[in-house]
Amino acid sequence: MGCWWGIGERWEQWGCWWGIGEHREEWGSWRGIGECWEEWGCWQGIGEHWEEWGAGGVLGSAGSNGGAGGVLGMPVFCRSLPLSYAVFNGPSPQPPLVFLHGLLGSKSNFRAIGRALVQRSGRKVLIMDARNHGESPHSPTMSYEAMSLDVQHLLRRLHLPKCVLVGHSMGGKTAMTLALQRPDLVERLVSVDISPTESVAVTDFSAYISAMRSVSIPRGIPRSTARRLAEDQLRPVSAVRQFLLTNLVEVEGRYTWRVNLEAISHHMANLMVLGLHVHPSMSQIERLFPEAEIQYVPGAGHWVHADKTQEFITAISNFLLLP
Repeated sequence: MGCWWGIGERWEQWGCWWGIGEHREEWGSWRGIGECWEEWGCWQGIGEHWEEWGAGGVLGSAGSNGGAGGVLGMPVFCRSLPLSYAVFNGPSPQPPLVFLHGLLGSKSNFRAIGRALVQRSGRKVLIMDARNHGESPHSPTMSYEAMSLDVQHLLRRLHLPKCVLVGHSMGGKTAMTLALQRPDLVERLVSVDISPTESVAVTDFSAYISAMRSVSIPRGIPRSTARRLAEDQLRPVSAVRQFLLTNLVEVEGRYTWRVNLEAISHHMANLMVLGLHVHPSMSQIERLFPEAEIQYVPGAGHWVHADKTQEFITAISNFLLLP
């Protein structure tokens, strides 16, 4: 039946999304809801357009069918959100580079890198804030399928039929989810320090969230004073506090975090995965991405693009030159 989560260029190749039946006409939607695909539009059978709706469970825990699990469980339906974004135009007609930041990050993480890659490659570059991050809307839903759907919706709005996806950490898994759901949209994929399969979480993001929640800043004080107070209160996570402070904003005289800490905390177990720097099984990666290659950047930690910026830019540039 091909790939049970429906990877392929056309729906007709796979029957229903986990491979039941020879033709979509036999099943309609994934559980037989509706008489035909055209009545429902999206693959789980709810909503008028695929770009607006999606279901969870594409990249969950390991399933009995040898792929990423969660597919056979009850889907979690979600609606796409309009993401905040920025575009750096280039002269090349080739598919643009689309950067997806990591947990607690924002599109500003890739602003300088995006501009540099426009100069090097000539390609247009698109950067964006994920839901519950930066200037994008907040939502209680925080799944990789939802974030993939947001990116798909933005690509459609900007009339970008194909792109090169570059995602770091959480953004990398979002990129992989999108590539598995909609391979027709992806020319190339770069997933930075993230594994496509679920593993035991070893990062300190839960501690970062706790530290951010504990910060208390009085109203009506200058921003410089507020920043100093926040820096002092974030001493337990001093290694990353400058990164965390990029999320501190003033709203009507009150200092707060622009990331949706409540939603992120609620979904932390699903968002936390092992990075590539801890050597995941190559067989696990190749099972989902048969042509995948791993490149290591010496001296870089989890934030590869920040630790070794020029090396990161060079690696992306060289990847774009491959046939």
